[in-house]
Amino acid sequence: MGGHVQEAGTLPAETTRFIGRRRELSEARALLSRGRLVTLTGPGGIGKTRMALRLAADVRRSFPGGVWLVELAALEDGDQVARTVAARLRVGREALSDPLPRLVEHIADQRMLLVLDNCERVLDACAELVTALLAANPELLVLATSRQALTVSGEHVFPVPPMVLSGPVLSAEHSEAVALFADRAAAIRPDYTLTSQNAAVAEEICRQLDGVPLAIELAAARMRVLSAPQILSRLDDRFRLLGAGPRTAPPRQRALRAAIDWSHDLCTHQEQLLWARLSVLSGGFDLEAAEEICSGDGIDRQDVLDLVTGLVDKSVLTCEEQGTRMRYGLLDTLRQYGRERLAASGEEPTLRQRHQDHYRRMAAQAEAEWFGPDQMAWFTRLRIEHANLQAALTFTLGEPGQAQAAMGLAASLWSHPLGYGSFHEGRQWLGRALALDDEPSPLRTKALFVDGLVAVLQGDLRAARTRIEECQAMAAVLGEQREPARGAVHLEGLVALFQADFPRAIALLDEAFTRHQAAGDAGSAAVTACMLTSACVSVDDPEATVHAERFLALCEEHGAAWSRTHALWALGLDHHRRGRYQRAGTLVRQALRDKPLSYDQCGVAQCLEVLGWCAAAAGLQERAATLLGAADAAWQVAGSTLTGLGHLQLGHQKFEARLRKELDAAAFDASTQGGRALTLEQAVAYALHDSASSGPPPPAQEASAPLTRREREVADLVAEGMTNKQIAARLVISRRTVEGHVDRILTKMGFTSRAQVAAWTVANQP
Repeated sequence: MGGHVQEAGTLPAETTRFIGRRRELSEARALLSRGRLVTLTGPGGIGKTRMALRLAADVRRSFPGGVWLVELAALEDGDQVARTVAARLRVGREALSDPLPRLVEHIADQRMLLVLDNCERVLDACAELVTALLAANPELLVLATSRQALTVSGEHVFPVPPMVLSGPVLSAEHSEAVALFADRAAAIRPDYTLTSQNAAVAEEICRQLDGVPLAIELAAARMRVLSAPQILSRLDDRFRLLGAGPRTAPPRQRALRAAIDWSHDLCTHQEQLLWARLSVLSGGFDLEAAEEICSGDGIDRQDVLDLVTGLVDKSVLTCEEQGTRMRYGLLDTLRQYGRERLAASGEEPTLRQRHQDHYRRMAAQAEAEWFGPDQMAWFTRLRIEHANLQAALTFTLGEPGQAQAAMGLAASLWSHPLGYGSFHEGRQWLGRALALDDEPSPLRTKALFVDGLVAVLQGDLRAARTRIEECQAMAAVLGEQREPARGAVHLEGLVALFQADFPRAIALLDEAFTRHQAAGDAGSAAVTACMLTSACVSVDDPEATVHAERFLALCEEHGAAWSRTHALWALGLDHHRRGRYQRAGTLVRQALRDKPLSYDQCGVAQCLEVLGWCAAAAGLQERAATLLGAADAAWQVAGSTLTGLGHLQLGHQKFEARLRKELDAAAFDASTQGGRALTLEQAVAYALHDSASSGPPPPAQEASAPLTRREREVADLVAEGMTNKQIAARLVISRRTVEGHVDRILTKMGFTSRAQVAAWTVANQP
């Protein structure tokens, strides 16, 4: 047995206040109670060392043999690891020549905790030493910190997340990140306290710094000479700004760049090259994107997977599973660091062009496959890739000679408006692209058509009319055999429909339908059949039934599940025309039940509108008024307006006038205002409740696609008001993983917002 330990360890005293991390400490302590080796991993500056020291201090009474901190950051040679540990544990000098046997003898039968800090540069030697010591002494526990796991038997890896970013402003407890910033700022400027004026600025500083403690502390250090708003305005050049840490800190902790340099130095040359190239991606990426964009010129495509794995292992990349794909991401600070390296290499223009080409191909594929069995999958994928689509559009719009590419990319997202983010955003992109080049071309014509289409959906018929005239002029230049004529007729028919000029709409849409069929464009033919149904219903034309059934048949033939919900709505509209109100309600409720709320707010608004008509026809006046109010609110959520939709506005006005006669003014106003106050999810739940009751919406029912246990945990925490980062901290998973869970919850439940998730969760507590 080794000599008696005279001092119970070597933990340093804390010189600054420890902020937050209660959940992480609890989870790590639980791991330490279940296993004998726990490794805290994460990128530089995330707080691994500070958390390990606090955890060790919290449990030191459980280790009569002491808690021993061994700092390994300065070591470059793995042969020095055992000697350094032996010296720190005060093994005799004779151990320096052959330290392992003496170490084993020294620690024998002692219950002690060995804290190995910064193992990443001597990882193999640390793994070998830890394996030997744990095998020799069953009473020994090891707590390690490293940017990369030791990967030895029995290891429990705990990824340290960024600090929680959001919390109640001006409450007794601010978010962890803001509390850290305020504490360190007050140490430099004692007059600094959080107020209603500056709390939001502090929150934004912490958000832009990803909640990374070292970056937040370095930002707070600048409060000596800058105000918080000045610091925020300079974060675009964060590596220059955040370079003035304490003189007593290790060099790697005196500047943000130095902390990341440390991680960069751990990477192989190819990993460094991939890191730089991945910086052109925004908001995450999948393996296919990394392979297509980043391979070549020093990186073989078949090597990208191994290089991505290496960057994940070294805590440079985060990863999470989303649907059937793994998705990877860089913290914003690591992305900016990689962007600097990429710019210095001279490769940035080439990589940005590859990025644009990749996402242009993706958008084109999404458009080509929009009317088919992958409709829903494309909706989800384009929502996930929104940031990359924005980046590709921004690059294309800013490059000389890219006008055609810009118009093509902006126009190809028409079939999945979520690719734009919103109708308003889509028209901004289209407008900027069209302004680059006014020369006649098929791509310009397509962009004009799409801009007109989105304008109609917004209710901006004047702008749509302008685009029709431009399409017609283009048709005269390019010839009738080109697409301009088909697009112009389609759009003109749609405008006539929305202007309530139904005879003209029917004539134009019939022509457009024939042209679409001749061109083999089943998707456009289906859309036109839907419009024809609406136009015929508005003039009580029996042909409405033919068009609605044709629309449904096309959807089922091509497996277009989302379009099928519109076909069910169209059939319901036709049954309403024929006085079959109960059947109409059943069809429209089925359409509403199958809709993905997060992708189709316009469709939801249409369903609520027609269900209101059905309720009015059935004599359920208060229910009808509530549904019409909910439809009004849904149109606003969709970024459209009923006033521009003549085919629906006439029906709305008819039933509103009827309800005003049948209800007194107070009852009508109360019901419609009640409907407007409902969230989209609450309105849908109310509409799906087929009851003669006109009372308040019933609790939402359990979803047909039940949540997994983990998804239910995430939903419960969303209901508590937690952000994704707070949930990640609570559940000890990455923020990206939480985002994936939230996205799947939204998709499964057909919701559009966290508020809807919260409302459903509260209504469905087990």
